[in-house]
Parts: sequence; structure tokens; C-alpha cells
Amino acid sequence: MIYTLEGHSLKHAVEEMLFHLLPTVTLTQADAVQDGAYCRSRLEERDGIAQACAVACIDGMTRESVRSASVEGLPPLERKRVVTELVKTTVYEAVVPALSQPPVWGSLTGVRPAKLARGLIERGMSRGEAAQHLREHFHVTPARTALTIRAAATAMTLDRAIGTEDISLYVGIPFCPSRCYYCSFVSATTAQSGHLIEPYLDTLCGEIAQTAALVRAAGKRVQSVYIGGGTPTTLDEAQLTRLLKTLKQNFDFSHLREYTVEAGRPDTITPGKLHMLRAAGVGRVSINPQSMDDAVLAAIGRRHTAADVLRAFDQARQAGFSVINMDLIAGLTGDTPERFARTIDTLLGLSPENITVHTLAIKRGADLTDKAAAAAQRESVSRMLDGASEALQAAGYGPYYLYRQKFTAGGFENVGWCRPDTECFYNVTMMEELQTILSLGAGGVSKRVDRDTGWIERTNNPKYPLEYIRAADRLAEGKRRLLFPNR
Repeated sequence: MIYTLEGHSLKHAVEEMLFHLLPTVTLTQADAVQDGAYCRSRLEERDGIAQACAVACIDGMTRESVRSASVEGLPPLERKRVVTELVKTTVYEAVVPALSQPPVWGSLTGVRPAKLARGLIERGMSRGEAAQHLREHFHVTPARTALTIRAAATAMTLDRAIGTEDISLYVGIPFCPSRCYYCSFVSATTAQSGHLIEPYLDTLCGEIAQTAALVRAAGKRVQSVYIGGGTPTTLDEAQLTRLLKTLKQNFDFSHLREYTVEAGRPDTITPGKLHMLRAAGVGRVSINPQSMDDAVLAAIGRRHTAADVLRAFDQARQAGFSVINMDLIAGLTGDTPERFARTIDTLLGLSPENITVHTLAIKRGADLTDKAAAAAQRESVSRMLDGASEALQAAGYGPYYLYRQKFTAGGFENVGWCRPDTECFYNVTMMEELQTILSLGAGGVSKRVDRDTGWIERTNNPKYPLEYIRAADRLAEGKRRLLFPNR
């Protein structure tokens, strides 16, 4: 599809909306429309009024949308937000009539819909008014609106428990026994990179000590710790013991309200590791089957069976864990709505405190060129997610956080479900950007959140294990700038 921009340079906004609506279409920017499919986006401003117009031609049918809004006296950032929203909304309204059905998230393309809803409420809307705004202004379906408002309410509740000096820690272990075909995380297999685990752990322990010194000097308090990956339990028991001991020796955990470790893969879980984690103060673990169908597990490259998941879950309970999360992915190769429903039923029989339902994220350009196949996949994933939502709510689970990724099958979402009062504090504060989070390890992204202004600054660690190891002498510098911004 050809697209043109007239009177503005908001290329990203137009492309993002077109990708959202037409994920199988190749986009090309041009100076003028040509024969075939096109989208023309125009923006004008006169007498303090910005007006956007979009014209889309798809399958020989041409449709137009026009919207306007006052920008009189708006500060630059607010003005940009308003005109960007006008451009995206008009593109949406010009294109969506050509689709077999509109996307469930309407014209919303952002990662954090609950943060948008929270902003509406904090600016004076009631929850009902915010829900109506999402439905009418952004065309979000009632079901997704309900998810968003409930997640926003959870974030607002937890936000009240965060003090000015409270922060959270993320610790990344980028190693796995094998790599799942869908994985987009920084992760190395032990077969290829197992020799890096010890030097990686040496570097990580050094970064822990350096970061802890900065945290003490800045007068910050650690409120939650999340050890993720990769698969942290890829480390053996001695290595895990060393990591947790180093964290406890360097950081003051007296204000800690939550400590999570992604046990993740059942094939890395042993009773010894679980008892060691519990003894170290870890209160929440994730045991992530992704599916409870052995054929699906084999197809995605997992080296465990559904029976291994059941074994690991029972071992975690015996070790004393009262909060267990289990991850699932809708849209995996070979899965069907019926199989996915059986997976949900199996997990509900275990009664974990948290169940996180992800949607498969698909790399751009990979196996999504056929429109019929893409439409069938969207329908299948939609049935999986709707069935999961119905079953989880009937079993007493509620949505406590959600986020979206680009290129998920059908443009859907990832939702964390929980039993009452078992929300993962870290997940909410990280996704809703409620507090400063310092990330240690390869690929870590640290964020300083100014709770008064909402301003966010970031600093990144080197992405891959070997790069990270080689950067050992400068890992603390970015965090120093975040914690002491005026020095």
C-alpha cells in the first residue's frame, strides 16, 4: 500500500495505525497516490483549529474521515498529542470499513492501555466516563474496555503504597536449556553459551554490589525484586545460592513486599532449588507451561511435558510457595481453541494464584503473508482469549495488569489474572511505570520515574551476555545518572 503525508511529518503515527489494521500489507511512502491501494493523510491548522483528513482506497473502494480539535494555547507536547491522535483516528476511520471486522482495541495502538485510562481518571473522569471515552473515542470493545478499567483501578490502588524513595529491582538471567521458536527475549541456550554462565554471574554480582552502593547513597528503599530471564533456574543450586546471597548481602530488604523468581521451565526445577529459593525469602515463583498439550510443547521447542509441569507445581507447593504464577500463550503452532480450553481447565484444577495469558507475538514478515491464513489465525486466537477470560472470571480470577505488543496475532493483548489480593506488585509497577526500576544483567533497561511530573528517563545495559561481561567496569554509570540526575 502506498501512503502519503500532506501538511505533517507524522510518519510513525500513520505507519503504526496502518500496521495495526493491515498487518499483512507492505507499506511504501510516496509523494503522490498511485493506482491501487493507498492512504492519504492530510493535516491543516487554521485559527487555532487542527483538522486531519484521511482518504483510503482498498479493494477499489474509497473512504474518507475528517476530524478536528482545538489546539489554541496548548503547550508543545500536548499539541503534538492532540494532532497525532487526530491523524491516527482519521486513518483508522478511513481504513476500518474495508476490514471484515474492526480490531478489538479499536484505534488504540499503544502498549499500555490501562495507563491511558488511568490518566483519564486522574484528570477528573469517573471510571464510567473513562470507559465510555475508550468505547466511543477509541472504538475499544466493551470487553477490552472492562479489562482496561479494572487494570487501571489495580494500578491506582498499588500506586498509593509507593513512597517517594521506593524503587524495585529486576535481575536478568539470559540463559535457557533450549530456545523456544517464538521467543523474543535476550536468551542464550546452555548448549551454545553455557560456558558464559560463571563469568556472567561474576559480572552480575559485581553490578549488584555497585548498584546497591548507589541505592544506599541515594537513600532509596527496595520494595520488590523480580529475577527473570531467560530462565533463572537454568543456574544450578550453587549458582542460585550465590546470586541470592549476593543480593541479600548488598541490598537492604527490610522494606521488601514482594520477591519473585521466574522458575519458568519445569525441566530446570528441582526440589533442592525450590527449597533454597524459599529459604532465601522468595515468596512468588512462576512455573510456565505455555501449553498443557504435549504435541504443542514439542512443536514450540520445549523440552518438557505436561506431566513435568504438574510435578514442578506440586514440588513448589511442598516447598511452601503460596503464590505461584503460570504463563500460557494463545496462538502457538498446533494449538486450537479446544486444546487451549483444556489447558485452561487443567490449570484451574491446580488453582495457582496467578495465571498470565499471553498472545503469540509474530515477527514482522514471518509467515503472515497470506490474508486468509492471517484472518483464520485471528479468529482462532480470539476464541482462545475469550474462552480463557470467561473461564477465569467464572473461577474467581480478575485481571490485574495488561499490556500489548506490536505484531501479536490479531492485535490482541497479554493479561495477568489473579485471585483476590495476590497481584504481582512488580508487574503492575513496571508496566504502568509507577516507580523507578533498576535492571541488572544483560539486556536490562533501567527507568527513573519522576512521580511528581511523570517524566521517565532510561538507561540500557549491553544486550547480550558476552557484551555485558566485557562492559563490567562501566555498568553502574547509567544507574548513577538516573539516581543522581542533578550531579
